[in-house]
Amino acid sequence: MPIGPIVRQMFGPFEHHIAALYRAIFVDIGAYADRIAQWVPGASNILEVGCGEGAVTEHLAKIYPKAQITAIDITPRVGRLYRGDRSNVAFEETTVQEVAASRPHQFDFIILSDVIHHVPEALRSEILDSVRTALAPNGTFIFKDWKHSRTPIHWMCHAGDRWLTGDKVRYLDKKEADAMIGKSFPDAKVADEAWVRPWRNNFAMLIKA
Repeated sequence: MPIGPIVRQMFGPFEHHIAALYRAIFVDIGAYADRIAQWVPGASNILEVGCGEGAVTEHLAKIYPKAQITAIDITPRVGRLYRGDRSNVAFEETTVQEVAASRPHQFDFIILSDVIHHVPEALRSEILDSVRTALAPNGTFIFKDWKHSRTPIHWMCHAGDRWLTGDKVRYLDKKEADAMIGKSFPDAKVADEAWVRPWRNNFAMLIKA
């Protein structure tokens, strides 16, 4: 049983702030947002897959104030900690497979951040294939995840993911990520790669369709 919901209830109105402090142990989300803005200077129709409680979504809304942002997750109360402008943001409790089936080739920018290691291995290719289907011709895809390593910070991250969320997580190594992206996007180009502070476990890839 995950302990995350119990812990969150304890924080009450301070949950948003505490969640940000906890997240900062593992990733500098401001640095990630800067990288996103550098890689994708403009977008009009954005899909964020696995948006969770809306942390990255807040930054997307600031970077792209004129874009339509669709943020999806399978979790109930998707985007519940979002504190940004909602005029151009729509949160939906749905899957990327359903979005790809109903809105193929509609999004010029799709982003998937720290999701794949939560997904059962048998479904990972299906998720990425659906991203490819939803992506518009000449669209851009950013894939970010946490790389496996034998370090204290990795085991701390694993413990948090495992016990706070209750998910059975398995992290990729970089070769696995490259192979997975290559299989689902055979005609696309990995235009750039970067690591995101403060840990080199945080890797991001820019894929151009």
